[in-house]
Amino acid sequence: MRAVVPHDWSKERSSFGQPSARSLLFTVLGEYVLPSGGEVWASALIRAFQALGVEEAAARQAIARTAADGWLTPHRDGRRVRWHLTEAGHALLAAGAERIYGFGGSQESWDGRFVLLFVEETSDKLRARLAWAGFGQLRAGVWIAAHTDREHEARVALNGTSAVSFVASSGEIGDVSRVVTQAWDLEALEDRYEEFIATFERMAPSTGEHTFAALTQLVGAWRKFPFLDPGLPPRLLPRRWTGDRARRLFEKRRTDWGPKARGWFGSE
Repeated sequence: MRAVVPHDWSKERSSFGQPSARSLLFTVLGEYVLPSGGEVWASALIRAFQALGVEEAAARQAIARTAADGWLTPHRDGRRVRWHLTEAGHALLAAGAERIYGFGGSQESWDGRFVLLFVEETSDKLRARLAWAGFGQLRAGVWIAAHTDREHEARVALNGTSAVSFVASSGEIGDVSRVVTQAWDLEALEDRYEEFIATFERMAPSTGEHTFAALTQLVGAWRKFPFLDPGLPPRLLPRRWTGDRARRLFEKRRTDWGPKARGWFGSE
């Protein structure tokens, strides 16, 4: 049985510029292929990549690499190839979809407690995993999250790395907002949300192909935010938090564009 290569989520944290073919493939698989049964013709993927401005050679390389890592497996039907998500591929994309599509906006439910995590050694990959789990770094080796359920996510992210966690609420001394601004750059995060809004608020695709490209770009851009936004409760956020507006825009655009985009993708 071929070993599955863990997907390096740290590479998903780039800006809203042109994403890699590999990143686009994961977006297409999660948005269109996973909900429709996990199967797709190779020709449909190539056609989708062409609509996204990716050359065929780069598209085929991204598909081959994803298959080599254990996320896809091919099935031949005469001269045609149909790609199927593997069991590991299904699990990866389902977990990602749950986080990406359920993410965003300020988190109303909060009991006032934080999770503090002291980690002996932190690699770049572990930093990305902890960020995905909603943790911010206070200083070297010290991480914090604003929801106690993130402790379980931290255990998964640590994957055996030596660490100690504490669950605590803030006391009467000092201002907890200073800790928040040390752990997360909320001003930079608001700038990213403003960039997202400016990119997609006035976008008005007309044809099915253009709508497919717009929705894929929308979802691909939104995928970055679970690494950047810790999902803080309102009382720890600036007033009129831009993330709430960005979330509403994402949901509206995905609802409006979804039927036409999926119709075009499935028409191959």
